[in-house]
Amino acid sequence: MSASPARRRELLDTAAEVFAEQGYDATTVRKIADQAGMLAGSLYYHFDSKESMLEEILAAFLDELWAGYDAVLEADLGPRETLAALVTESFREIDRHRAAVAIYQKESKHLAPQPRFAFLADSQQKFEKAWLRTLERGVEAQIFRADLDIRLTYRFVRDTVWVAASWYRPGGHHSPEEIARQYLSMVLDGIATRGGPSAD
Repeated sequence: MSASPARRRELLDTAAEVFAEQGYDATTVRKIADQAGMLAGSLYYHFDSKESMLEEILAAFLDELWAGYDAVLEADLGPRETLAALVTESFREIDRHRAAVAIYQKESKHLAPQPRFAFLADSQQKFEKAWLRTLERGVEAQIFRADLDIRLTYRFVRDTVWVAASWYRPGGHHSPEEIARQYLSMVLDGIATRGGPSAD
């Protein structure tokens, strides 16, 4: 008899935390089983390998991410509103899947060439296209500065959003929406006051 969906999710959440903390290569099925309070043989009853666990963790995260992103991209918002909604959705995903985001950042580069994980490269290409097009629309509409290096701006926004997985903890002092609001304020409006004293 297979595990209930709730138990399966619990085991995958445990595996994700171990993968995120110790790295995929350094993690053994025994380590995951120990953390889950069960024997390694019992874990094999639910999953055939640690690779299958990793695949399911990353696929579930990306499926949920794209459900949110696609809803934003199909809403026909202006460029600034689209950017804000994508950033907010990203922080919500970090809140829901912090360990999976950390794994994705650390492991996707060497996993993507493997046929089993080809979906990582496909998602990255789709991700880049969506963000670049949003920035391009903003420049074309004169909402974003004309002198922006679009690709550099994309990399800056991408990296500064997703690196939050390294320090963010669900249930902390700030909600993902509040972090997104503060982040967007810095990205879109800067951190200097208007008309303040300038450095000599």
